[in-house]
This record gives sequence, structure tokens and C-alpha cells, in this order.
Amino acid sequence: MTLALLLSGQGGQHPAMFDFTADHPAAQDVFAAARPLLDGADPRDLARKGGGDLHANRTGQILCCVSALTAWRALGGGPSDRMIVAGYSIGDLAAWGVAGRLDFADVLALAARRAEAMDAASGAGFGLAGVRGLRLDALEGLAARHNCHLAIRNAADSGVVGGRLGSLEALCREAAGSGAQRAVILPVRTPSHTPLLNAATAAFREALAAAPPRRPPPSAPRLLSGLDGAAVFRDVEGREKLALQISRTIDWAACLEACREYGADRVLELGPGHALATMARVALPEARVHAMEEFRSVMGVTDWLARP
Repeated sequence: MTLALLLSGQGGQHPAMFDFTADHPAAQDVFAAARPLLDGADPRDLARKGGGDLHANRTGQILCCVSALTAWRALGGGPSDRMIVAGYSIGDLAAWGVAGRLDFADVLALAARRAEAMDAASGAGFGLAGVRGLRLDALEGLAARHNCHLAIRNAADSGVVGGRLGSLEALCREAAGSGAQRAVILPVRTPSHTPLLNAATAAFREALAAAPPRRPPPSAPRLLSGLDGAAVFRDVEGREKLALQISRTIDWAACLEACREYGADRVLELGPGHALATMARVALPEARVHAMEEFRSVMGVTDWLARP
């Protein structure tokens, strides 16, 4: 079995996002490491409270990393001899923790710093929109007409666009009129993965340089870059891509293609929501695909992974 672990980005946070891991002994150090970054609040309490705070950029990025890392801890550090891991947006940073390339506490501190750099670079009034049902070349042209930027390539007919909220709203209306099946503003208030965040890339690059590298254990999943799906072999090159993805278009379709090329026959999404699992079912039709949240317990996930 080859298992592909896909780590969620922002947008899927919800009050029950830590139900599986809240009391798991192996996850407690991750929850504890997050508290100082959240002004002393417990991430489980923040999630249960719900509301708009869950989608604030800094809080959301930290919580998404906590969700992926606690899920990984609860699973026992890897149920398969052959694993690969890739993360979507902020999930790309969490993937470095799952792959044993960065300490979990450093991942969480870097998530906070990443969000701070992004907020400082863009300010208020920006966001992302998801569009499905238009070819990417048509979507890219539509983005240019509205002074927006293609942020993420999800599939041949699905992408995410970043820019000012007013421009995104106009873009969504035109996309719907052009036959898009879906064109909506996403619950993210930062124009991630666009040139509008060039300054954030520079700031985050410095923060990454200060984080000590770790040698991954032999059992760790192979790390794929969330920018382009390429395997990360050299630490310095991987970190550069991790910084660049803040302000460059992410090719998530290439990440899913890499999973197929590595022979992934099972796919598990770790993190809030199930958006990546939904995309993986289309891109890898022969694989067995689930989001962790589709199970009733951690034991249910491990039982599924243990099946031949």
C-alpha cells in the first residue's frame, strides 16, 4: 500500500474540528505548544466557540496546523511502510512537521509568523474566490480583466483567484454568466498565492531560515512541495518553495498528479474539512480516498488503513 497524506488549507475550520484528537494522549503536546501563540487560549476551546474568529487569518493558520499535526500524532506516526505527504496552502507548512523536517512547535510558531507577514503585506479588503467549471486559461484571463490573480490550480476546470473583494465579486458574477458551475467568495480574507504578497514571502523566508532543520526518520513520509508537487530532497530548496508559495500560484493539480505517479492507492486528508479528499477522488479514481473527518473515531481510521 502507498498512502498519500493530504493536509488541509484554510476554509474548513469548524467547531468540531478537534473532536477526534481533543483527548488523545499523543496530541496533548501539540495543543500545549499552540496555546502561547493564541494568547493563552486552548485551540480546542477556540474551535468549540466557533464564530468568525475561526477564520481570522492568524488563528485559522495556526488551527489548521494544529489539526493536521494532532491527527498525525493520534494515528501513531504512520500506518504504512510507503507514504507521501503534501499540504495545501498552510497545509504545506504542516507537511514539514508530518515529514519530520521541522519540529512541531516550530511549525506552529512559523504558522503564526506566516499569517502576520501576510496580513502586513495585504491589509484589509482582500480575499479569495473559488471558481469551478471554467478552463484555467479562461479563468486566468477573467482574473486579469478584473485586476485579480490566479492563486491555485486545482484541476483543468477549477481554480482559486485572489484580489480585492469588490473585484472578486464582479469576477464571480461574470464567471457565473460565462457558465461556471460554482463561483463564490471563500472564507479567507487574504490574497494568498498572488504577487500581492511578495513582501510576505521575503519576511517568511527570514523566519524559515531561523528554524533549525531536522533529519527525518527513515519511517517518515516523503515530502512533496505544495507549490508544484516535486519531491523535496534538499532542505534549502524546499524552504525556498515554502516561502515562494505565499506569493506564487500553487499547482495543486500537479501535487495530485505526483500522488498518482507515486502509486498512491489510498489517500487520507488530515485537517479540517474534506475539500482535498473530494478533489483527490476525481484525480485518483482508482484510489480509496477519505478525509479523516468522514470516520467516527481515530480507531476507525486505523482500521481502514490496516485493511488489505
